[in-house]
Amino acid sequence: MDTYYYLVAGLPDISLDDGKLSYTVDSFKSEIYPDLSDKDKKVIDLFYLKLDNDNLLHLLKDKDYAVVSQGMYSAEELLSVIDTVKDGDIPDKKYPSYFCNFISEYLKLNPEDLYKAGDMLAAQYYAYAMNCKNKFVSAWFEFNLNLNNIHAALSARKYKLDIASAIVGNTDVCESLRTSNARDFGLGDTLTYLENVQRIAEIDELVEREKKIDQLKWEWLETESFFNYFTIERLFVFLLQLEMIERWISLDKEKGSELFRAMIQDLKNDVQIPEEFRK
Repeated sequence: MDTYYYLVAGLPDISLDDGKLSYTVDSFKSEIYPDLSDKDKKVIDLFYLKLDNDNLLHLLKDKDYAVVSQGMYSAEELLSVIDTVKDGDIPDKKYPSYFCNFISEYLKLNPEDLYKAGDMLAAQYYAYAMNCKNKFVSAWFEFNLNLNNIHAALSARKYKLDIASAIVGNTDVCESLRTSNARDFGLGDTLTYLENVQRIAEIDELVEREKKIDQLKWEWLETESFFNYFTIERLFVFLLQLEMIERWISLDKEKGSELFRAMIQDLKNDVQIPEEFRK
């Protein structure tokens, strides 16, 4: 196992309530990432791949889309993967396998089903990430998937929408959320944090609810990585925490309303609202 005494010792102390940062997600990639072993870079790649996912979705809809945040691949590389799959060929192995699978499925979608693309890609991304050999990182992605799905299930139940179609992924937890009519979806003895998530879901004030969810994630990361002192797990946690802080810093008084609406819209995309309820 690679250890990073110098890198970890040099990291600043951060908290979710910080109002400014000396490090950013982008600076992590330029300053810390190059010093990692090839094996550990693949772990960090899982974080940045979600930026590629977003870019891939946009480029499939519009090849001239101007990429805002680059993940592991440039727009040119992603367009090359798309063209390769369209031509019936297999992309270079440097790209994650789910890219090819998703693009193939996307190209088969009917126009009226294109709204499903985001969930399709998310399901494949989480399956890929949870297959990571690093047990902590795999567990994080499973935890995050569960949080998103529980939130979607509770929202669907509240508004009497179809729960099954709101759930992303194919784990045992996903199946319970899709099929159980129990208040706890039959998961009370399986997920120790379920009751906490249910309480948070009952909070009416949206900003407070989001902050509580991030606090829950923060606590999970700190608890589960407690004995990982100078390893890639600690750097992975730091990167995730940077992302959370950056998001809240961006919600300043002037831009907060607009950015928060966009953030909430992303959450609402977990549940497809029937047309009659949109009027």
